Amino acid sequence: MIKIRRALISVSDKKGIVELAKELREFGVEIISTGGTAKKLESAGVKVKRISEITRFPELLDGRVKTLHPKIFAGLLARRDKSDHLKQLRKQDIGLIDMAVVNLYPFEETIKKKGAKEEEIIENIDIGGPSLLRAAAKSFEDVVVITSPARYQEIITELKVNNGRIKKETSRRLAIDVFQLTSWYNHLISQYLRETTLKEEFPDSKEIFLKKIQDLRYGENPHQKASFYGERGILENSCLTGAKQLQGKEISFNNLLDLQAGLALVREFKEPAAVVIKHTNPCGTALGKNIVQAYKRAYRTDPVSAFGSIVALNRKVEKSFAKELKGRFVEAVIAPEFDKKALEILAKKKDLRVLQIKNQSLIKSGVKIKNREYDYRRISGGLLIQEKDDKLFAGKLKLVTKRRPTKKEIANLKFAWVVAKHVKSNSIVLVKNKTTVGVGAGQMSRVDSCEIAIKKSEKSSLSVKGAVAASDAFFPFPDGVNLLAKKGIVAIIQPGGSMRDKEVISAANKHKLAMVFTGMRHFKH
Repeated sequence: MIKIRRALISVSDKKGIVELAKELREFGVEIISTGGTAKKLESAGVKVKRISEITRFPELLDGRVKTLHPKIFAGLLARRDKSDHLKQLRKQDIGLIDMAVVNLYPFEETIKKKGAKEEEIIENIDIGGPSLLRAAAKSFEDVVVITSPARYQEIITELKVNNGRIKKETSRRLAIDVFQLTSWYNHLISQYLRETTLKEEFPDSKEIFLKKIQDLRYGENPHQKASFYGERGILENSCLTGAKQLQGKEISFNNLLDLQAGLALVREFKEPAAVVIKHTNPCGTALGKNIVQAYKRAYRTDPVSAFGSIVALNRKVEKSFAKELKGRFVEAVIAPEFDKKALEILAKKKDLRVLQIKNQSLIKSGVKIKNREYDYRRISGGLLIQEKDDKLFAGKLKLVTKRRPTKKEIANLKFAWVVAKHVKSNSIVLVKNKTTVGVGAGQMSRVDSCEIAIKKSEKSSLSVKGAVAASDAFFPFPDGVNLLAKKGIVAIIQPGGSMRDKEVISAANKHKLAMVFTGMRHFKH
C-alpha cells in the first residue's frame, strides 16, 4: 500500500475538493497547493503550504508557470526503491510527494462556449496540469493521482479503511484515468488547431475516442461478446447513445442496429411518420395524419416481416398508439416522448423495450469545433471512413420520359426515394399514398429486388397498380422497368447514369411510364 504523507492539490474544478483535503488533513497529510485552489482551501480552514514556499519561486506569466519546477517534479518522479534517487532529493532539499490531485483547465467547455475568442481558448490549454498528471501517473507504484471529483469519495473511503493508505491496485487504475484523460485533452487541442487552420476533412491521421455505455449480453450471435460504446465529442442527446430506456428487457446488439436504422429513416420526415424495421431494413414506412394512422399503414406493408420488429416514430406516443401494439410481437419502440397513459399500457408488455430520444437532428455543439458524425466500416486491419449520406438529390429532378408525373406521383416518388435511401442495396421500393406497398432489399440483381417488392405487395394484398417505384441506383437493363410496368407501376424515380439509359427510357416510354432522374445514387452496403 501507499502511505500518503504529502499531497499536491491544484484543481480547476473545485467541486468536492474541500472535503477531500479535510480528510487528508485528518491523516496528517501535508498539503501543497496553488493559486485559487489554495485560497479555496484556506477559506475553508484547511492548512496548506503555497507552491511558492516549496519552489522559492513566484508564479510567473499570469499563472502560466506555477508548478513547472524541479522541486515539484522530482518529488513526484523519484523512485522510492532507488537509493541514489533519494540521495539526490536529500542533497537538493526536495521532499517526496505521494499524492497529486489535479484536473485540467476547461478547454472542452471553452471551445463549446458561444462567442469564445481564440485568445480565451488558447489560455485554456493547460500545460502544468497534464505535466503533473503524467509525472504522477508514471510513478503510480509510489504516487496516487486523482483527476476527477467523481473519484474523491472512493479515495476517502479507502483512506479510512486503510488508515491513510491507498492500495497499489487502486493507484494503477487511477494512472490509467490520467493517460486516457490527457490523450483526449490533447486530441481536442489538435482537432481545434487542425480545423481552424488546415480545414482538412480527412487528415493524415485520425483519432476516434469511445466511451463505454454498457456491456451487452452478446453480439449478433450468442457466441460473440459485445459492448456498446459512444463516440466522445458527439451530441449524445440527439443520438442513439443518448436514448433513455424506459422499460423492457436489456437492449441487445441487434436491437441497437435496428433502432439506428429506424431512427435514421423516421427523422427524414417532417410529417407524422412510422417505420417498421426488420434486420436493419424498413419492411414498412408510412406518413399519416398522426402516428397511429402512419403505423397502421406501415404495418400493413408486410405484417409477416413485422413480427419481432422494432418501430420508430417521430411524434409523441399516446394511449391510442399504445393500444395498436396489443397482440403484436414488437421488440422495441423508439419515439421522442411517451405520455403516462401510453406507458401504463405498454408496461403490460414486460419484455417490450421502450426508448425515448429527443427528436432533433445533430447540430454543432460549439462555434469552433465541428460536431459531425461519420460512417465507420471495419475491414481487416483498418477502417473505411466516409461522410454521412445526408443528401437526397443532386439538384432538381430531371424528367426523361414523354409522360410527366402528376403532382401526386411526384410526392410519392420523393417519399419512395427517401425510403430507398435507407434500404440495403440493391433496393426497390413501391409506394402509394406515401405508404410503402412493397420493399425489395439487398439482392444481387436489381430485377430480383423488383420481383421481391412485387411479391411482398401481393402477399399483403396490396395492389401495386397505380403505385410508383424508387430504385436506389440505375437500372442496368430495361428488364426491371418492364417487370414493374407489367404489374401496374406508373412512375419511377432513379439516379440514371447507366450505359443503357436510352434503352431504359425507351422501355418506360413504351409502357407510358413517367420517369425522373435524381443524379444521385444511394447505395447502402
